[in-house]
Amino acid sequence: MKQGLYFTGCVLLTFGLLTCSENRSVQPFPPENNPWSQIRHQRIKSLLPEAMSRADVDLWLTVCRENDNDPLAMHVGGENAGRPAAFMFFLEEDTVRSLAISPVGEATALQDVGLHDEVKVIPRGNSLWQEVAKVVEETRPGRIAINSSDYNIADGLSYTQRLGLEKALGPEYFRRLVPSDLLVKEWLSVKLPDEIAIMKKAADITAKLEAEAYQIVIPDKTTDADVARYLKKRMTQLGVTDAWAPEQNPNVNSGPDRGHSHSTDKVIRPGDVIQTDFGIKVYDIWCTDIQRFAYVLKPGENEPPEDIRKYFANAVAGHRKVLSAMRPGVTGWSVDKAQRDWMEESGSLPVMWGTGHPVGYWAHDAGPSLGGSAYSDQPAGNNALLLRTGQVFAYDGFFTWEREDGETKTISVEEMAVITDEGAEYLTSPQENWILIGSQ
Repeated sequence: MKQGLYFTGCVLLTFGLLTCSENRSVQPFPPENNPWSQIRHQRIKSLLPEAMSRADVDLWLTVCRENDNDPLAMHVGGENAGRPAAFMFFLEEDTVRSLAISPVGEATALQDVGLHDEVKVIPRGNSLWQEVAKVVEETRPGRIAINSSDYNIADGLSYTQRLGLEKALGPEYFRRLVPSDLLVKEWLSVKLPDEIAIMKKAADITAKLEAEAYQIVIPDKTTDADVARYLKKRMTQLGVTDAWAPEQNPNVNSGPDRGHSHSTDKVIRPGDVIQTDFGIKVYDIWCTDIQRFAYVLKPGENEPPEDIRKYFANAVAGHRKVLSAMRPGVTGWSVDKAQRDWMEESGSLPVMWGTGHPVGYWAHDAGPSLGGSAYSDQPAGNNALLLRTGQVFAYDGFFTWEREDGETKTISVEEMAVITDEGAEYLTSPQENWILIGSQ
């Protein structure tokens, strides 16, 4: 069989169509094996001290509540909060001490979880803010990080909550409040080895499902939305959920560029380049984000035309150049620059998208952005952050050309990679060749 033709679990019939069975090597994540409680505890003990030190923060204060909870509630143990509760993390040399200040109704449950060093119970009728102010006065921290920021993940403190906190703290400590965004990016972006192992398995499943879904395509009959529905069915069977907005996951597109969007009822035709952008969430915690590309052979073709093969090869080469540029201590801007330089050299049209982004608890996770070099000659913002061992990125190898109808088409081979001490490595085997779909 020709290199680049993927037919896992399927049979290629003599007239070029496919009959497919589900990939039995794709195994679900049993919910009873969810290791999050142990991993969360370890993340606070082993990763939070360094993140607080890098952000120059003495105390991190997060407030959780029911119905409209903080985005980081599950990371600090406040996912089951009822009435407002405060979670305080004190940097003490190279360790973190944690304190939960909780209404009596939830305090017992917090103590049972055992995540925090101490749980302080607020008697009914007492003010949470006054209790927080007492602790601050006793410990006298320097800089106090709060989740009030223009960075959405670190912006869970409501306006009313902030007013109550500021009033209770008074002028001396009010002036010590700083946004928690840098702390949050430094902490959440780095994943523990156990988390990397989970994400590797999830990435492998994601890639296998995409290849499997292409095998249901019957040219001139199957639509992009049909492929998306197949993937949705497989997600349900495996007990995984969407890595991003369900209406846009997966995004299957056999036409011109559409960016982040939903799959349409466009019929897949011979000669089409199909892009599937797909991500799953496992244990309702860890996300993936991977793209796979297929080409629909025209009658008489055994491989894509020469120009299509060249475009794909250029995209793959760009992806490998990015991987070579990724290592601890470099900026996301410099990684993006390696891609942009190759795109110009290889003759690609420019793209509006950055090279990549962190992926983990969200498909677009906290941490350095692999972007910015198309718009600035200097790193700034998230693309100025340094890459660190244990960070995971989803990133593209781009090549864009103009179609006969004047629209553009982009090959954006997207893989997931983890930063190691020596450089970076893929989480699952990258796409090296076209997935080919036979025509009738």
